[in-house]
Amino acid sequence: MTIKEKLQNVPQQPGSYQMKDSSGNIIYVGKAKNLKNRITSYFTGSHDYKTTKMISLIDTFEYIVTSSELDALILEIDLIKKYQPRYNILLTDDKSYPYIEITQEKHPKLVVTRTVNKKKRQLFGPYPNVSAARETLKLLNKLYPLRKCQKLPKEPCLYYYLGQCLAPCINKVEKSTYQAIKKDITDFLKGHTKDVIADLTKKMHKASEALEFERAQEYRDTINAIHTTTKRQEVNLNDLKDRDIIAIDHDEYHVAIEIFFVRNGKINARDQKLIPYYIDVESSVLDYIIQFYQTYPLPKEIFVSDPMYISYLEPLFEIKVMTPQRGPKKKLLDVARLNAKETLRHQAKILEREQEKTFGAIDELGETLGISTPYHIEAFDNSHTFGTYPVSSLVVFKNGKPSKKDYRKYKLDTSQKQSGDTDQMKEVFYRRYRRLLLEDQKHPDLILVDGGIQQMNAAKAILNSLDLDIPLVGMVKSENHKTHHLLDTDTNTIELKVGTKLFNLLSYIQEEAHRFAITFHKDLRHKGIFKSVLDDIEGVGDITKTKLLKTFKTIENIKQANDEALKALGINQKTIRNIKEALNNK
Repeated sequence: MTIKEKLQNVPQQPGSYQMKDSSGNIIYVGKAKNLKNRITSYFTGSHDYKTTKMISLIDTFEYIVTSSELDALILEIDLIKKYQPRYNILLTDDKSYPYIEITQEKHPKLVVTRTVNKKKRQLFGPYPNVSAARETLKLLNKLYPLRKCQKLPKEPCLYYYLGQCLAPCINKVEKSTYQAIKKDITDFLKGHTKDVIADLTKKMHKASEALEFERAQEYRDTINAIHTTTKRQEVNLNDLKDRDIIAIDHDEYHVAIEIFFVRNGKINARDQKLIPYYIDVESSVLDYIIQFYQTYPLPKEIFVSDPMYISYLEPLFEIKVMTPQRGPKKKLLDVARLNAKETLRHQAKILEREQEKTFGAIDELGETLGISTPYHIEAFDNSHTFGTYPVSSLVVFKNGKPSKKDYRKYKLDTSQKQSGDTDQMKEVFYRRYRRLLLEDQKHPDLILVDGGIQQMNAAKAILNSLDLDIPLVGMVKSENHKTHHLLDTDTNTIELKVGTKLFNLLSYIQEEAHRFAITFHKDLRHKGIFKSVLDDIEGVGDITKTKLLKTFKTIENIKQANDEALKALGINQKTIRNIKEALNNK
């Protein structure tokens, strides 16, 4: 059935639609109040260049009818998350904001975290950068005696004697004590620091009178740090409510989204995003905002510069969403609008050049290889030292940029003698692509391997055995280990012109795969240097190993120890026999 024929059967109801290319891949997901009108608009009238290019790739479409436009929006976001269509706005960067957390443990501690999920957690932030979060954490740890250690020791540490820890390792600490400390920390971070500063000022004067000038200076530095950490910015609001301020500006090609995080009466941090959009601004903005709050916690309230988003965001997030029309709240929203305009004005040209470097390069790569544009590229590199600690790395590039969350490390088999890089290539290819088949994951558009025809043949053999037809190309280096040319499976050489955007992209991919493999290999080799002979003895775990080394200091002393001395550590006779046999053999 042609697209024109399919359009006649589309209902005039709300729903989500999915545009597919000739390979059956979903390249765009949208939502509509009226499916028929929206889908028809793609294939009638004129569009800008980038939208026209996307439409040219559409081979067919599917749709799902929903009971409301809001339900269509929720379904759209779920489908975007599942399929990651190349023309939808995706939160694929690695940026995250640090928070300070009071952990939900019997004996809680303060930590800096970037991992934020929907579970009930006591979080403060976000902070503009990790340095700001750590400085605040250092100050809180000085003021409030929560535990500092990861694992409770058997005896108190230095923090206990400095008065900065309650030492739950030796003392019983009541739950009510922790609740009081948590309340004090919360009040402190909300700017209620008058009592803390008064107490520290009193201690500073007392230390000065006792001629303890170094201690007095420490108190003064702590007071200054409190002023810096809790300094109020002029946002001129009458409450301390947590709210986010979202402003949007756009031209005919790009949309700029500016988010201010207002916490406890001050702007803690900001998020800026400039992105190209397709068909309409509204869908792109909603896609971004909803995906954003799937990653970051919602505030109590959101200000948004355009009221048309309220009807979507308020019922979806179940919080107050508004567009202030006057007063200090409107002034704050105007500041966010101004920043969005500045982002659009200054960053649009930079984004266009970046798009040319990435999408332009992968378009050229597809043309050079005679394949469809490879939006999803996977590249492999192997590393070992004379056959020891063999590893392989997988780096993934999506839309011409590294997708680090998809990177993978592989420890390779050392149980039997391998004949070099070809066996290693076979092993990693089998493990990677068998798993993709088992988990029914999307296959890459192109696979790059570091090496010549032998590595290529090894990789090709595994793909054939798995009945996978994925374009495969070798990246061959010059004598000085720089990217030189490509090699296809028919041993055809594809020359690369130095300095072009295609050459730069392939060099980047090859260097990134090599860096990732070498780093992993060095880590394993470093750990191997410090590996103990005790690690391989049956029955000897980390606790027993620690007891042995703490008591006897050296392997030789353990070897000379009698059974009674070993039994005194709580080690059973079978494990003692294993230890003796292993050490005597060594």
